[in-house]
This record gives sequence, C-alpha cells and structure tokens, in this order.
Amino acid sequence: MSRIGRMPIHLPPGVEVKIKGSEVTVKGPKGELSRSFNPAMSISLNDGIIMVSRPSDNRIHRSLHGLTRSLLANMVEGVSKGFRKELELVGVGYRAQKAGDKVVLEVGYSHPVEVFSPPEVVVEVIGAQRLAVEGIEKELVGDVAARIRAVRPPDHYKGKGIRYAGEVVRLKPGKSGKVGAKR
Repeated sequence: MSRIGRMPIHLPPGVEVKIKGSEVTVKGPKGELSRSFNPAMSISLNDGIIMVSRPSDNRIHRSLHGLTRSLLANMVEGVSKGFRKELELVGVGYRAQKAGDKVVLEVGYSHPVEVFSPPEVVVEVIGAQRLAVEGIEKELVGDVAARIRAVRPPDHYKGKGIRYAGEVVRLKPGKSGKVGAKR
C-alpha cells in the first residue's frame, strides 16, 4: 500500500470540496482550484476528511495513488494558506524592480531582462536583492520561480547569480596558479 496515498487529507476550516466523478473542485479563503484526476482512482469525502483509494495493486494504480493524494493535498493547502518561494540576487549591481505586471532584472547582462508571470501568480520585490513568488497553485509558483532563477543561475566559482532563499551553492576552487610558466 502506498504510504503517501493512504494518508487522509484533513480539511481546514473554511475549505469546501466538491467531488463530481473524477473532477474535484476545492474552494477556500484564497481562491478556487479545480482539477480532473484519473477515473480509476476513487476519491471520497467523509466528515471533513478526503481519502483516496485504488482499485488494484497494479503498478500504474500504485503510482497514481500517491500522485492523486499529493495533488489533492496541495490543492487544499493552496486555497487555505497559499504557497511562497523566495529568491535572492547575489552579485554586485544585481537588482530587481517591479514594472507593472512584469519584473525587470539587472543581473550582469548588457541589457535588463524582463520576466512575465501568469495572473494567478504574484511576484513581489522585497528591497532590491530579494523576490517572493506567491500563489495558490504549487506547480505555477515553482515554475515561475524556476524561470526567474534560470535567467542567471548561481555561478559555481564566485557564487553570483539568482538562487532560492537558503540554497547553498558549493564553490569550486578554480585555478590555484600557473604551473610551469617559464622554460
């Protein structure tokens, strides 16, 4: 039995769930999410607890069991608390500015880089060196944060670039000197 799939999902106060076949709609204080799941998985709601069960121990059903439960739990957490990822800009002269619905990054290129985000995700600039990506859908928040980080990933020699808050970048030693320069 899937360890993740068999765990119950407890609904926090203020969250409503509607199950119509394989279509699940979750509504909470932060917004509403809807998703269609594989019809082989059975999703039930009893007394504020969502349970996911599978029809057999088939390999595909086992993998879908944990996936379905994780996606449902993320939907419930998203509409109740929301998701947030923070990014740091490390480097001399690196900064971010909010310009309307886009973020303008100056990260060592000859030109500023503009990053657009979908309307469901909010990108907040904290100071000039930090960014926060917030939203109710975990996949979108992670995708936008990854696209911002991909503009200038951390360099492994100097440590400059855009990194997640708390991310540890292992620095390489680089060249230690010229060997055999004169003859």
